[in-house]
Formats: sequence, structure tokens, C-alpha cells
Amino acid sequence: MRVNVFLMIILIGVLTSCDQKMILDEYQNVGSFWQKDSAVVFNFNPPDTLKQYNLFINLRNNNDYGFSNIFLITELYFPNGVIQTDTLQYMMTNPKGEWLGNGFTDLKENKLLYKENFRFSSMENHQVYIKQAVRKIGAVDGIVELKGITQVGFRIEKTN
Repeated sequence: MRVNVFLMIILIGVLTSCDQKMILDEYQNVGSFWQKDSAVVFNFNPPDTLKQYNLFINLRNNNDYGFSNIFLITELYFPNGVIQTDTLQYMMTNPKGEWLGNGFTDLKENKLLYKENFRFSSMENHQVYIKQAVRKIGAVDGIVELKGITQVGFRIEKTN
């Protein structure tokens, strides 16, 4: 009986210590495709206003994703009404066309740096809106129904 309790305590310790930097890690499904005008929204309260944090956008994609990169438009809403908008580009494949990210099957997970050493000015509710802005080369209009992105995530980590 004592051995089982001891092993359980060790297992819990190992599992909880694996990701000591993580403050928030949340995902949302986008369905069969990610609509061009559909924002994925994350609401959160920052952990602290004195420390700096790294913010990440996490994407899970499968082989249905037909592009070597991805463009995202993000809006970070602050409690005081300020909105910080960014247009971001991330590579999804290497020059050989092989998927970047982690995963052993056709599902890959990409951890994309959004903001580095970011300090929150308030501990009140913040929101992050993430939209896809992928377009084919030479096209003016974006892809209306983007296939291959299965989940979008938002992550906050402690800095070193």
C-alpha cells in the first residue's frame, strides 16, 4: 500500500513539473475548415503586471493544409479599450516541403512566438482575437474556407 502511494506521489510530481513555464494553455477547434472572417477568441486574466511573459499562438494542422506558410491577423484587446493589431507570417514547412512542428502522425503542432518579454499593464480581463489571412500567390481575396488547421491555441509562459 505504501509503495503505491509513493509511486503515485512521484508520478504526480513528474507530470506537474514537465511544464513549469506554462501559465495558460488553451485550444479551440475550428471545425472542418477555418472561415476567413471567423476569429478564434481567447479571454484571460494576466497572472501578474510586474513580470514579463512570452505569448504564443499554437496551431495544429494536418495534411489537408495546402500552404508552406500561414498569415494571421491578431488583435489584443486591453481592459482600457486599446486594441493592438498585428499581421503575422509563420512558416509551416521547411524548404523541402516537410511539415514543421511536433507530432508523429499527420497531425502537427506548431508553437509560434507571438510576443516576447511582454508585460501586462493590468490584471483585468484581456482578449486575443486570431483570424487566418491566407491567400494564394497573386490573389487579392483570401481563402474563405481554409482546410487543414484543426485547432488554434493561445499560450502564456513565464520567461527565464
